[in-house]
Amino acid sequence: MLFHAPAHEVAALAHDGSLPVLLSEESSRRYGHRPTPSQARFWERSLPVLANVLTEAGLGEVEVLLEYELPLTSRQADAVLAGVHPQTGLPSYVVVELKQWSSAEPDDDDPSLCLVDGYPRPVLNPIEQVRRYCEYLISFNGALAEHPERISGAAYLHNATEFGVRGLFEAEQDQYGQLFIGARRGEFIDFLRARLGAGSGASAAEELIAGKIGPSKQLMAVAAQEVREREQFVLLDEQQIAYRTVLDAAHRAKRSDHKEVVIITGGPGTGKSVIALSLLGELLRQGFTALHATGSSAFTTTMRKVVGARSREVQSLFKYFNSFMTAERNGLDVLICDEAHRMRVTSANRYTPAANRTGKAQIEELIDVARVPVFLLDERHQVVRPGEIGTVAEIQAVAARKGLACQVVVLDDQFRSGGSEAYVHWVLRLLELASEGPVAWEPDGKMQLIVVDSPQEMEALLEERRSQEHSARITAGYCWPWTTKARPGAALPADVVIGEWERPWNVFGDRGVGGAPPAALWATDPAGFGQVGHVYTAQGFEYDWSGVIIGPDLVWRGDRWVTDRTASKDPAFKRSTPDADVDRLIRNTYKVLLTRGMIGTVVYSTDAETREKLRELVGTASSLAVV
Repeated sequence: MLFHAPAHEVAALAHDGSLPVLLSEESSRRYGHRPTPSQARFWERSLPVLANVLTEAGLGEVEVLLEYELPLTSRQADAVLAGVHPQTGLPSYVVVELKQWSSAEPDDDDPSLCLVDGYPRPVLNPIEQVRRYCEYLISFNGALAEHPERISGAAYLHNATEFGVRGLFEAEQDQYGQLFIGARRGEFIDFLRARLGAGSGASAAEELIAGKIGPSKQLMAVAAQEVREREQFVLLDEQQIAYRTVLDAAHRAKRSDHKEVVIITGGPGTGKSVIALSLLGELLRQGFTALHATGSSAFTTTMRKVVGARSREVQSLFKYFNSFMTAERNGLDVLICDEAHRMRVTSANRYTPAANRTGKAQIEELIDVARVPVFLLDERHQVVRPGEIGTVAEIQAVAARKGLACQVVVLDDQFRSGGSEAYVHWVLRLLELASEGPVAWEPDGKMQLIVVDSPQEMEALLEERRSQEHSARITAGYCWPWTTKARPGAALPADVVIGEWERPWNVFGDRGVGGAPPAALWATDPAGFGQVGHVYTAQGFEYDWSGVIIGPDLVWRGDRWVTDRTASKDPAFKRSTPDADVDRLIRNTYKVLLTRGMIGTVVYSTDAETREKLRELVGTASSLAVV
């Protein structure tokens, strides 16, 4: 939330022109960058309209929470109004989405989407948008979880006329999603008066702000029910658009006997895998033939174990990218390719039978196998080993050569790292993966960041968090040899040695050893805490607290990072791998490791000068945060 105050104060700031300036300064301070021109125009043009409505309604004491962040995401509702219900005297809240549109019409294929002039693709109907914000707040804010009747949602299109948006009213409306237009301003005022009294909303606002934030419904814990039964995740904005885009494409392909490609791209924690599971469940329920595939052994194995725990048939829904070398052309309705940035040049390896070596590119195989191939990927520094080539441009190029339509949906919201966009941006700057260099971390109340002086201190801190029923893991750069064959009956060898601290890497292979889980389950099995994970077992997963050991392959010297390829023990780096590629992949590795935590990250470097730099950037403020 950027700002909150009684409506009469918001109105005064809006009318003298200082409100946009205040919000811009707060946005720059909190997120490290200035608002976009469109965001600034919205504050200048739409917020005064809302302030005028509240004034006219006699609701000057209602508390207005502007740019209210939905818990554990970086998505913001335009405004949440907090007050007292005029009939019950209990706290009452209205989520308001403001639109400057003068006209819009429903999408012919899907009434939950709409077409707006100037937008390159369909967007979510604002009724559906605000409804989902309400549902999400009920799911994740303790002040509303037990009192869903206390919240309502309204979309106010203050420039719209009846003629311009008539079709949008065809969408279903309910308590959480109502549509109002400027031409019928009185109806919006009546709606607000029915839910908010004239008294002070400060106490209700405090209750909402202090509401216990439930942890995000962790992906693996609900995957089984997601596929077997019904939707468990509330998909927001672009997530829902991506979901509907794929479903609509599947129906078109079936109805018209054609083929098209869908690409869904977004950074870590933007919900790509949530969308993938939601789609798989819904497609299967609607009778489509659909499979899920990844290039990650850990991710696919975990999906098979959690989702298909009691059914080999369910396990078979989860494949690898190299499973389709000899598959029938268009044999599936939909293939969902998750973590598609991990696609490789070809599916063939040294174990592939000669008869299966088609010479076809892996991207081409995946496109050919389904009428609607779906690729979910992150182009932002997620490639961590040579030979991974999945990009939007590569997929679009193959689709173009085949004469196929290709839709791209971009996800912007952050669900991992506490939903802290500021933290993810800080990590990119820290590792010099952004255009600007490292900057001091400013705690944002979402993500905790702690620098420690020893692995013992890191482990003790994480053990304390585990005692509070948080999940935690320790990961490290690939700077120590990995014993791949443990003696039968023996404990895992302690490969990761830092002074007197010794711990094993996670198990190599698909069998547990001495109580330690197999490699693919290290990130999700509680017993994984006793071993150190690396990027190949951590990528694609999340846990509450993440401990990251920065090894000697990345050190701070003077005024910059220096990578030392000789310190890396990663067998993926061959002599032929260029130094520039090694440098990029090592930085990407630490970017992945530093963005696994949902609540906090604890960082330790084996190098004294690097630790000093991290202390300079992070300080001690984050370590004092209340858990």
